[in-house]
Amino acid sequence: MNSASRAQHFIVLGAGAIGCYVGGRLALSGQQVSFVGRPRVLEALAQNGLTVTDLDGFKGHVVATQLHLASSLSHIVPDDKPWVILLCVKGGATLAAAQAAAQVCKLGTSIVSLQNGVDNVARIQAGAPQMKALAGMVPYNVVLPAPHHAHRASTGFLQIESSPASTEFAPLFNAAGLATKLVHDMRAVQWGKLLLNLNNPVNALSNLPLQAQLRDRDYRFVLAGLQSEALHVLAAAHITPAKVAAVSPRVLPHLLRLPNWLFTRVAARMLRMDATARSSMWDDLNQGRTTEIDDLCGAVVRLAQARGASAPFNQRMAQLMTERTQSGAAPGSMASQSGMSGDAMRQAIFE
Repeated sequence: MNSASRAQHFIVLGAGAIGCYVGGRLALSGQQVSFVGRPRVLEALAQNGLTVTDLDGFKGHVVATQLHLASSLSHIVPDDKPWVILLCVKGGATLAAAQAAAQVCKLGTSIVSLQNGVDNVARIQAGAPQMKALAGMVPYNVVLPAPHHAHRASTGFLQIESSPASTEFAPLFNAAGLATKLVHDMRAVQWGKLLLNLNNPVNALSNLPLQAQLRDRDYRFVLAGLQSEALHVLAAAHITPAKVAAVSPRVLPHLLRLPNWLFTRVAARMLRMDATARSSMWDDLNQGRTTEIDDLCGAVVRLAQARGASAPFNQRMAQLMTERTQSGAAPGSMASQSGMSGDAMRQAIFE
């Protein structure tokens, strides 16, 4: 049996937007997939099934009776197929999720981090040292128009750490329409993605769709400042971030600072996304959940501190997000509120 046809049992641990999209595509291709998530999501899937769409026009539906749903890993019935855990929880929940997986998974089970940030593999290794922790990077934005509907709203291909295990299951990802590339230096890829994710708090505080926010030069100036500072910190730490967007990390801040008339022409690929797409951090704020700001701006600040330096712009953005989170807005109320203007954000971060 070749690697492309070997049976696998994929378990989505954290059935949110990314987990439902990736798991849904795998299920639609005939793979065995189990979804572990919050009761609200599981109830919606049990009642409606899972619909998966993307901005390229793809649409598929997994009927409810074909979904394998569980509130915890311990409720999944063991089988003779190799388990592959697709970890899609927020960074702060990684250690607990890894410890839970360690209680039920066989020695050597693969657990793939499809999460934002650069620290999750180390957290997995701390919580489940007997498992094979693999780094992954999801480049695109996925939104949930409804709890049972996952929609990919931007473009890109998955990148997963190259290993004997990923060599086995990567062809199954590609066959499912999940364009996947195996790479050796995932640390560089993760930092490259983190630079892009520095827009998440900008978008969340703007309270605008991503496309509209990126068309505003003031917001882009804030993002460029956060990225430039992070690049300086990475250079001091001798880390070269990988190119995970259409342009190299060092060119991107200059591109973001271009006048609007020129940016919209030069950055047409960056703006190719659904007009209603927003960042996952906006969604967390809107739902009253803890955000990943510590895994993004916080990671830049910690790396700077490890070198005896500072990252004041990223630290101020982290503080702004913390203050916004602590303001206690009611879940679901974001859309009716006014966000921070680009000019006000520039002043708050840089002055």
